Amino acid sequence: MHELSIVASLFEILEEKAKEKKAKKIVSVKLKVGALSGVVPEFLETAFNIYKEDTIAAESKLEIEEVPLKIECQQCGAEMVKDDFVFICAKCDSRKLKTLAGTELLLEKIEVEV
Repeated sequence: MHELSIVASLFEILEEKAKEKKAKKIVSVKLKVGALSGVVPEFLETAFNIYKEDTIAAESKLEIEEVPLKIECQQCGAEMVKDDFVFICAKCDSRKLKTLAGTELLLEKIEVEV
């Protein structure tokens, strides 16, 4: 479960940002997790809840926005959201595709109490 090491790195960032803002506690954290990020949101949430104990984020809420895979066909220009990982254009059957979204793993927002 590599999500635990991701959460450990996340907490380094959270604690640094909280210190910069002289925060008493972290209230909430929002992440964007792409379908192709290699991260399982449920495992990430479990790891976060385990890791947050006895930290400045002990009472925080984690919000995860799942970002679907969005691609653009380089042959016909069609854009589509894929819920499978079949990399073929639904309009022209081309395999010349560009990924527009779905690979991200982003810390979008931290809410703190000062």
